Parts: sequence; structure tokens; C-alpha cells
Amino acid sequence: MRDTAVVVTGAGGGIGAALARAFAAAGARVAVNDLDAGRARAVAEEIGGVAVPGDASEIVPAAREALGGTVDTFCANAGIAPSGGPEAGDAVWGAAWDVNVMAHVRAARELLPEWLERGRGRFVATVSAAGMLTMVGSAPYSVSKHAALAFAEWLSVTYRHRGVDVHAVCPQGVRTDMLASASTAGELVLKDTAIEPEDVARAVLEAIAERRFLVLPHPEVGRYAVARASDTDAWLGAMNRVQRKLETIQRQRREDGGHQDEHQHQEEAP
Repeated sequence: MRDTAVVVTGAGGGIGAALARAFAAAGARVAVNDLDAGRARAVAEEIGGVAVPGDASEIVPAAREALGGTVDTFCANAGIAPSGGPEAGDAVWGAAWDVNVMAHVRAARELLPEWLERGRGRFVATVSAAGMLTMVGSAPYSVSKHAALAFAEWLSVTYRHRGVDVHAVCPQGVRTDMLASASTAGELVLKDTAIEPEDVARAVLEAIAERRFLVLPHPEVGRYAVARASDTDAWLGAMNRVQRKLETIQRQRREDGGHQDEHQHQEEAP
């Protein structure tokens, strides 16, 4: 990675910031992207990189210029995790699709001509275990992350013989702001086995060194994927049990909240 040019989107905190720090420590020149300009500048100053704030979907030209005219590695890390199912509005679904999928497509569209001409380049997609499995409580997240994995697979299938390496990063829970603000589903499924962002960054660098497509900071995700493929109905049944447990927790919390409200009203009554 020494002296190579790296772009990391969504790098104002969490996994993105950890990736930026890891690449910089390995000797790379890093462009730090985030919608929050202040956070992007803070991380860039910390690692001796350059801040390129803005929408991750449109960042490649500015990042390329900031890095001296080339991009060797692009980390499509920015993502959102809305909750809900079919009842979620079109705007929610559209935002998940745009950030979690189309930002990857737009970056690849900009980068591939340069990479194919010189015969090398690297695309790192932060996908999530939800892309290999699913995530209870969030259809937009699960569906868009499946699509992000599918796009990364397609890139690898199509361009690996032309020097383009692709890596799909598929962790479960990671101790980030996104997890801290997670819904009950996130608490139930992810928090007990959550790891640090730095653990993810180390796994990414190891996968790059080995030229390995799947990056599994939680190795058990690979076993779950095998179980899902080999006995899909058993896997769906197990996940449905998680869903029922989630519904029980949510119902209990609603009831507890109702009791608390009733108690408060009784105390406030004259």
C-alpha cells in the first residue's frame, strides 16, 4: 500500500475512519470523504491525509484531483441502515438503494476506465453480513446490501483477469455510531458479538494482502452462509425464531412503556 492513493467514503468515523487510519499507517496517501466536512477534516488532519467532503456518489473526480491525479484503491464504505419493511416509504427505500448500491456503481463507472487502461486497481465494498444473510427488522438495508454484494461479485467476475481486485467486507455488529443508534433488532442480533472498527480494518488489510474477495471479520458469518445455502428452509426457520423473539421484546417494551405512562399520569393527577 505504500505510496498508493486511497479513497475512503464515510470516513468521518466508525469503520471508515479505521480504514483511513490503517491505510495511512501502511504508507498510503488517503483521501477522507464524509458528508460531515468537519469530521472528514478531523480524520484527515490526524492521519496526514486530505479531506474531500461531500456526497460519496460524486466524490471520485475531486478525490482523484486531491490525490495527484490517480486513485489506486477506492473504499465504498458510506452506508445507511433504515428500519422497516414494505411499509417504509419510497423515499426510505430510495435512499438505501442510492447510498448502499448506486454510490458503488457510480464510483466504479468513474474508476474503471483508468484501472483497465493501466491494468490495476482495487475496489473495497463495505457490504455487511446482511448482504450474505439478512437483517431482521430492516428490509431496505437487507435488500440493498444483497445488491451491494452482488455488484461486488459482478465486478470481480468481470475484471479480475484485467488487474482489478475486489473485496467485499461483511462484518456483523461493529461498535460504531450506527450500531449505537440501532433499533431493537440491532440490539438483539448484533451487540453481543460486536467488534471494534479497528478489527474490521485489520481484516481488510489481511484480505488485500491475500487478494481474497470475502472479508469476514466475524468468521462465523461464513458458516452461516454455508448453512443458508445448504439447508435454506432450516436457516429461514432459525431466522424466523429470531424475528419472533424480536416481536416479543418489542411488545414487552410497549407494554412496559404503557404502564410507565399510566403510573406517571396517576402521580400527576390532582
